[in-house]
Amino acid sequence: MTGKEFKQKILSPILWGNLLVMMLVTVLLFIGLWVWLDKYTHHGEEIVVPNVEGRLIGDAEYTLEMEHLTAVVADSVYDHTKPSGAVMAQRPKAGSKVKSGREISLTINAKESPRVSLPDIADNCSLREAQDRLRQLGFRVGPIEETSGDKDWVYGVKCQGRSVRAGERVPIDAVITLVVGNGASEKEEFDYDEEENEHSGTREEGNAGSEDFDYE
Repeated sequence: MTGKEFKQKILSPILWGNLLVMMLVTVLLFIGLWVWLDKYTHHGEEIVVPNVEGRLIGDAEYTLEMEHLTAVVADSVYDHTKPSGAVMAQRPKAGSKVKSGREISLTINAKESPRVSLPDIADNCSLREAQDRLRQLGFRVGPIEETSGDKDWVYGVKCQGRSVRAGERVPIDAVITLVVGNGASEKEEFDYDEEENEHSGTREEGNAGSEDFDYE
């Protein structure tokens, strides 16, 4: 190729036209990408997270949706003093500034109380130890039920009026009744009952004799 031909190609309108089109397309692509990223990241946009704690889940979802936020149920707890489905906590907290479309994690109140395995306490520990173990697990301990046996020794466990065994899953808000020894053995109780019967028989005989004497 001669210098003249090379010069003609360099100065060709077709070549410069193609270069201009390529530059224009590159600029347009860059601008389009910049605009898309700006919208995708919501640059400069801030939304104040509303407070939805205490509201029912449906109301909370609607409130967040109106602010262009997304409600996500992430966890649940149980509180018998609160209505089921109520929002117990939210993250991010109310008042935080986020971008639209942000997910708001909600912790709601479960419909039913969770069930927890009963520990091995029957005929295995004292009253105080049993009470401490149950309360640490979150159980509610009610008044004890006495039975013959060693003083303050746990002989059984009842829940909702029936006996339960170790490992059985019971509602965490149910009242647990401990069957505890009263310090009296079965023999002592038997002797006491026999003595009461003897005294009762003696009194009856005395009363009968008195009646006969009066009759005469």
